[in-house]
Amino acid sequence: MTAESLADLRAQFPVLSRLAYLNAGTNGPIASVAAAASRAQIELEEREGRGGMPFFVGYRDMMERQRAGYAAYLGAPVEQVALTSSTTDGVGRVLVSLNLQPGDEILTSDEEHPGVTGPLAGQRARGVEVRTAPLAQLAEAIGPRTKLVACSHVSWRSGALAPTAALAQAPPLVLLDGAQGVGAVPIDVAELGADFYAGSGQKWLCGPTGSGMLWVSPQARERLTVPTPGYLNLADPAAGLDAEPRADAGAFDTPALSSVALAHAVAMLELFEQTGWDAIHRRAHDLAELAARRLAERGRTVLPRDRTTLVSWYEDDAPARSEALLEAGVVVRFLPGDELLRASFGGWSDEQDLERLLEALPA
Repeated sequence: MTAESLADLRAQFPVLSRLAYLNAGTNGPIASVAAAASRAQIELEEREGRGGMPFFVGYRDMMERQRAGYAAYLGAPVEQVALTSSTTDGVGRVLVSLNLQPGDEILTSDEEHPGVTGPLAGQRARGVEVRTAPLAQLAEAIGPRTKLVACSHVSWRSGALAPTAALAQAPPLVLLDGAQGVGAVPIDVAELGADFYAGSGQKWLCGPTGSGMLWVSPQARERLTVPTPGYLNLADPAAGLDAEPRADAGAFDTPALSSVALAHAVAMLELFEQTGWDAIHRRAHDLAELAARRLAERGRTVLPRDRTTLVSWYEDDAPARSEALLEAGVVVRFLPGDELLRASFGGWSDEQDLERLLEALPA
């Protein structure tokens, strides 16, 4: 892709004309094309209603377009991808569906997001043991009772990558939290060797809040029960109490998704596909590496990271500093628990965003 294509992508985000928006790790910016698609869907429903067959045909079509877009990004067959409302939703569906028993063990890292630790705490309340180890040492920490390893693909705190190659060779099932992976780094789920991959739609894919995906490997699918089957999850909803779940990953879809959110998500996926993911990743990764280097040159301690989109560094009174940066037109996130700020770079970012960040920080 040419520089002009990335410039065209940047021009799609009105917020970037005002702010150095460096927080896609929480929520990505919204493009004009997605806002237009959302408005068009609302206007269609206002005009035509939501009770006729055309509405439901269109609704299902948008679901399948969103599913296909997610599957293409993950490098997975479309029938292996479920539509969820968030990464946490996907993680929770896997944990509930596995039916782990008291005494079974889940291994996780000591730097996980509440999107993982919350569902794991729920499992611990049921008698499942949950043990932690450093992210880089998870494979070595696997024990004889470990049934599942659940961890981030990309650490939300540092931007470090999980040791997926080593985990893939280990006996337990592997569930990856892809909240900072989908849209941020190239992904081929088959090469990762995980059994489950849960991701977010509102972060690096710049989709709506309440969107996400869950990939389930064919081998692991046999280990799961369907947690909350509803109308769209059933092979034949008219069968009543004899209805069976769909045979594909649609059995794990969130039971209800907003049609307006579907329109938004599909528009963003199409925009990114037209721009080209290789160019988007290269721009984001290059800027993040440059930011880490420039921050270190200014005396900041930057957390060890890999070639991803996140850069975290120590800053005195990080919550107050993030507010001061916002007043200066720079959006970053402070990370709870430590005096850390985190900047998230996307394919829509440019060097001006980085310069605004550096200029707004105290010398």
